[in-house]
Amino acid sequence: MDPQDLLRGLHTKNDSKIVLLVGDGLGGLPQQPGGKTELETAATPNLDKLAKEGVLGSSIPVFPGISPGSGPGHLGLFGYDPIKYLIGRGALEATGIGFELQPGDVAIRANFCTLDADGKISDRRAGRIPTEESAPLAIKLREVSIPGIELFVEPVKEHRFVIVLRGEGLEDDVDDTDPQATGVPPLTPTANTPGSKKTAEVCREFLKQAFELLKDEKKANGCTLRGIAAKPSLPSYEEVYGLKAAAIAVYPMYKGLARLVGMDIVGDAKTLDEQMEVLKENWDKYDFFFIHFKYTDSTGEDGNFEAKTKRTEELDTCVPKIMELGPAVFICTGDHSTPAMLASHSWHPVPTLLWAENCRTDPCEAFGEAECLKGGLGQFEAKFLMSLALANAGRLGKFGA
Repeated sequence: MDPQDLLRGLHTKNDSKIVLLVGDGLGGLPQQPGGKTELETAATPNLDKLAKEGVLGSSIPVFPGISPGSGPGHLGLFGYDPIKYLIGRGALEATGIGFELQPGDVAIRANFCTLDADGKISDRRAGRIPTEESAPLAIKLREVSIPGIELFVEPVKEHRFVIVLRGEGLEDDVDDTDPQATGVPPLTPTANTPGSKKTAEVCREFLKQAFELLKDEKKANGCTLRGIAAKPSLPSYEEVYGLKAAAIAVYPMYKGLARLVGMDIVGDAKTLDEQMEVLKENWDKYDFFFIHFKYTDSTGEDGNFEAKTKRTEELDTCVPKIMELGPAVFICTGDHSTPAMLASHSWHPVPTLLWAENCRTDPCEAFGEAECLKGGLGQFEAKFLMSLALANAGRLGKFGA
């Protein structure tokens, strides 16, 4: 049974507040056997204090052994079965920047990349080209023209941009062109169904023209396509949980995820301190707050253990500002693990901390992977996190007679 079907009939109203703080890619691995992970190495006195007062566990984003993308990882945290609700990254990015997708549109998340003289990828993110350099290049790609297709190209952030295709006969089952590796050329857009052949052809033509337009660039002389997707339809937070929800995120993709489940996007924060100001300003207006912190993931993907540790410490600094507002429930977790030693998303369960005034505590002394394995929440599927949050906030009625 989908837990949302049950929660629709059980949720109740009160004045309690729930805060979900997501350190993207929070989980990690030690650099050597018997060592500490990034989270365990980091000095996190505020999270450690709440770990002693609350309860810990390890969440499984999708399914044991599966390394999730950020989309499925967050959907699980939001209580949506990530296997049932498949959302392409393109739709997330487009929605995140406020692009109004129409039925039949196909949205694509694109990355600028660096190609060597042989046409092989030497940097999948074009050296994380700054936005002020990448945005004009995305706008330049609006020169691409494909008969019968209305084409939208929108800058996003750093190496990312969005493409939206609008026209007759477009379907979204087309493979990504990012090989997820360097030293190899970009892949060719390939349709997986007969109905997606036209979309694949359009993507091939777009790339042909785009590479010609970018050929003289030093950093971003190529691009890859990811998450080719149509507009999805999901039930809202208000409908399923009875919560008026707000999202405080910096990156468009996470704003898009939140918007798709009916959250309001509040503020225009660029830093963690600014996110805390937005939280304080909107505290009386919402029941639920999703706060997203990206940099524990990006440093992990860069393979930089020390940098991820420092970013984890930065995340810890915002906790007192949240707690002084008086949430009934505070949760800190990640959408997936991104160990620096792997420099990629991984399948490892994600450390999770739940603090509430009436939660059943456990003997754990600090917030880290090893302690979470001993925690009272045990290992659980991420899609059940919202029912735990609602219960601890006194927002769930009794099931059955």
